[in-house]
Amino acid sequence: MKYAFSNAVVYTAKEVLYGHAVVINGDKISAILPEDELPADLTKIDLQGHNLTAGFIDLQLNGCGGVMFNEDTTVKTLEIMQETNLKSGTTSYLPTFITSPDEGMKSAVKVMRDYLAKYRNQALGLHLEGPYLSVEKKGVHREEFIREISPEMKTFLCDNADVITKLTLAAENPTARYIPDFVNSGIIVSLGHSNASYEVAKQAIDSGIGFATHLHNAMSPVSSGRAMGVVGAVLDSDIYAGIIVDGLHVDFANVKIAKKIKGEKLCMVTDATAAAGANIESFVFVGKTVYVRDGKCYDANGTLGGAAVTMIESIENAVKYVGITLDEALRMCNYYPAKAIGVEDKLGSVEVGKIANLTVFTNSFRVVGTAVNGEWKPN
Repeated sequence: MKYAFSNAVVYTAKEVLYGHAVVINGDKISAILPEDELPADLTKIDLQGHNLTAGFIDLQLNGCGGVMFNEDTTVKTLEIMQETNLKSGTTSYLPTFITSPDEGMKSAVKVMRDYLAKYRNQALGLHLEGPYLSVEKKGVHREEFIREISPEMKTFLCDNADVITKLTLAAENPTARYIPDFVNSGIIVSLGHSNASYEVAKQAIDSGIGFATHLHNAMSPVSSGRAMGVVGAVLDSDIYAGIIVDGLHVDFANVKIAKKIKGEKLCMVTDATAAAGANIESFVFVGKTVYVRDGKCYDANGTLGGAAVTMIESIENAVKYVGITLDEALRMCNYYPAKAIGVEDKLGSVEVGKIANLTVFTNSFRVVGTAVNGEWKPN
């Protein structure tokens, strides 16, 4: 099918276009041209002056729409997550599977492989968050499952690197000595849930870590002028970092500081749970009950257990409370995440030849609809 989106403000990731139309042919963007140059017989979708941008890419998503990938590790769960994502503008994401026994990890890998055989450009591979973490910075992760990797699991992960996009580990966990092996197999290694010193964290980064998982959360802070911790190591490096912009996980002022330092290497993530896009009061996360109150998710001990924020809400927060311009906030949700995981050749911007994963939203941050692989779906 060939059609054109017209009457929109187009945020391409490189520029902001007025009076231009975006032509879709099949699953790709085939042209971006002035509206008066559109063929008269081409089907047009009038976007009524709303904003059109590349679909959001969420690099950390535990669940949404009432489901959790850890609790029901099935293709059906991923389908529900994708369907829920579209309502808030996210067209692609990394399903995140947190600390569990080896059998659970193997099941998640198999499900991811089955999903990728069925769907394109939606879930973009698995994010394994743990179990090779720090007990001191475990967050909601279950302490009894945090461990060092076994030789068998190291081989398994490297052998399945084609469906494992990202692996979060702690710099001080003995598993960190295998960072070069993971990277050579094609897995992006992310630094997170770590209580390491600045020196140990920098050593891990130098050995191949390319990302940091939810900056400021579950990592040793800059605690003084002499102790910079993992946060200091991440800020004092060129790696990408995800940050949760819900005003609960990270103070908006800290988001502003991180943005000034990291620039184009800072990506918005939701770290969302079943509560996102769902009206629920609690859910189960790795055997623990997590309660939802006023958009905050926490366990019985008061520990934050993921987020309830959506990507479009994160963008609104970034613009209204952090002072980031809209075009830059959008890049933090599509272009920079695409670059962070190496899919910018096909996703993350509105350019000819790219996959037509697109999001349309109003100036009041309401998502009007999305296109996935060129298929338009109004909300």
